[in-house]
Amino acid sequence: MKKSVVTSILLACSIVCYAQADTRPVVGVAQFTSDDIDSPFTGLVTEKVVEMLTDTHRFRVVDRTSRDKVEAELELQKSEAFLDSKNLADQYSALAAEKMITGHIVKIPVYAIHNSNGSIRGFKGSVAFQMKIVDVETGTSSEATSFEGKASKECLSPESAVTMAMQSLQSQIHEYFRVNFPLTAVLERCIDNNTVLIAAGKEQGVKVGDKFVIESVEIIGGKPYPTSIGEAKVKKLAGESFSEADVSGKTAKVILEKLSAKAKVRCSLLIKKSK
Repeated sequence: MKKSVVTSILLACSIVCYAQADTRPVVGVAQFTSDDIDSPFTGLVTEKVVEMLTDTHRFRVVDRTSRDKVEAELELQKSEAFLDSKNLADQYSALAAEKMITGHIVKIPVYAIHNSNGSIRGFKGSVAFQMKIVDVETGTSSEATSFEGKASKECLSPESAVTMAMQSLQSQIHEYFRVNFPLTAVLERCIDNNTVLIAAGKEQGVKVGDKFVIESVEIIGGKPYPTSIGEAKVKKLAGESFSEADVSGKTAKVILEKLSAKAKVRCSLLIKKSK
């Protein structure tokens, strides 16, 4: 009985430790604004963007649906209470976003399709909006990027029509996230003299042939100081969350030295913009 209890405790601890080891960046999504302040679809568009961001499996997504919360984000991160290690529980319930996604809806035309007798048969709709990425620490934002969905097919409800229009933008929005949030991952170990294991794979959108820049990271003055080591080219996806990549013998040797010294070694995906 005691052995069973101890095993259960160890298992629970391992689960907690695993959760605490989540080093994915925290990204917040603000409630989108709209030229039509009475639009009933503003929340729906925001929810679809949150869903698409979450589906990348690369971020801890905080749905900041209140503009007041977004505007208070800077003050939250500067507050002494937030920096106090005794307030970890509060930090868990109010995760501080490193980046904020804001959006403004330019138009959401939704119109009814009528039968010959005047009754409503269905609905069609489209959507156009702009998105920006705000760096919470500095307050600077990227230039606005415009998105315009294709007109939906005939749907049974206005909400379904807007959802279909948003789905037509899925690949474009995923590309926007890929380019504006370059993937970084931990280099776990050297498999052999020319192969390394990277903690990112199919689930994070990594593909065979992708290239990573490998860096060792030293913390100086509380901030990361990266030093380039070399490059790695993905040759095999290992399961959902890992990939194996080729490196030169010289690069592998330096990586081994860094890992042996308990240094942090990370990989950053080289971005090739889709045509």
